[in-house]
Amino acid sequence: MNIKIESTRIVKPLYEGNPPLTTSHVPLSVFDKVSFDTHMGIIYAYRPPTPSNSTIELGLKKALAVYREWAGRLGKDEKGNSVILLNDKGVKFVEASGDTTLDNVMPFKPCASLLNLHPSLMGVAELVQVQVTRFKCGSLVVGFTNHHLVADGHSTSNFLVAWGKACREVMIQPLPLCDRTIFIPRNPPRIEYDHVGTEYMPKKNDHFLNKDDATFLDDIVVHKVHFTLEFLTKLKAKASIMNGDARPYSTFESLVAHLWRAITKARNLGDYETTHIRIAVDGRARLNPKVPNEYFGNLVLWAFPTTKVKDLLRQPLSYTAMLIHDAVSKVNNNYFRSFLDFANSKVIVEEDGFVPTADVDKLILCPNLEVDSLLRFPFYDLDFGTGCPYIFMPTFLPIEGLMFFLPSFTGDGSIDAFIALFQDNLATFKQICYSLD
Repeated sequence: MNIKIESTRIVKPLYEGNPPLTTSHVPLSVFDKVSFDTHMGIIYAYRPPTPSNSTIELGLKKALAVYREWAGRLGKDEKGNSVILLNDKGVKFVEASGDTTLDNVMPFKPCASLLNLHPSLMGVAELVQVQVTRFKCGSLVVGFTNHHLVADGHSTSNFLVAWGKACREVMIQPLPLCDRTIFIPRNPPRIEYDHVGTEYMPKKNDHFLNKDDATFLDDIVVHKVHFTLEFLTKLKAKASIMNGDARPYSTFESLVAHLWRAITKARNLGDYETTHIRIAVDGRARLNPKVPNEYFGNLVLWAFPTTKVKDLLRQPLSYTAMLIHDAVSKVNNNYFRSFLDFANSKVIVEEDGFVPTADVDKLILCPNLEVDSLLRFPFYDLDFGTGCPYIFMPTFLPIEGLMFFLPSFTGDGSIDAFIALFQDNLATFKQICYSLD
């Protein structure tokens, strides 16, 4: 698949009436600061008829006027605090063309060629980048990248839906809640949980050694697994069999439990090795009072269910599902409030030299895992005016142990999991990933 770049330009917000001042800024919240300091990339595919590039670009300009942070830049205020500069410098917009029909390369498989369908994620000043690639059959691929310090998946999906509405000349409603100062620490603070080792870790002088992981990059493959609704129903029933009259475990909990066990088997880890999963937990519904779904920014902390390999593999699936359920349940209002108090203590965080555990340089997670679920977000609702995409997927991200869950484009309740593994572990994983034993 050869992709030719036709043009590259900067797109700025299009305001109705007088534009706002470009000298203001928005402070990053404590939730922003512990997020991953990197761009993330996703890919959409549309069959003809497709909207024109000018329609997509105009809608983007209008959406940026509402979600103004995306058109700004990361920077510092006069006190040295991390902020988003609302300077309207704009986002990158790339037009490209493919030398074949889309059917020749679809459905996309996780591979390095996907990186040609969106701008580079490295060394980017713009907080959003868009690439529209036209294929000979008239199909369209839209590659979208965004900086994770600005917004989490929940907020990003809301922006994408708004972009589609702007293209269709539909009013953007509801409007985003852009106030990042709503998270106020308690007085006096009550730090009730250990946040060192979860959201923060001591700064290491040998932090750069993670880069040595890059020598194994060619040994990592990203494998896509399709789990049918029938399989997921059986899996959920098996995971919940010990619950009795209690509420069954969720499909997400059951699938994570299953894959944690399968990947651990495939890795052939020692019995007494400790393994955990990093699971993102959205705080909007967990904080009291609740934060509106329209909140724009990061509002995620993480659960870390942990166990020994021997217990993970010898106990039934219900044991693993229970570990996951209990760990996620503990990331509640009290936990979020405790984190707020801890993260707002400059003496603890800054003077003691703590840094976020969200490490973008770590390419190998073994013996651990991380899962990012996009199952509940309306990513498939990005309609530029000619219909919703028929494929949505993450870009190629070869971080061993990283998993993405997406609703399948079939729309029947099935799930696609994108899982990065060492090549040597893949054959074993394929043999057992559909086993309910």
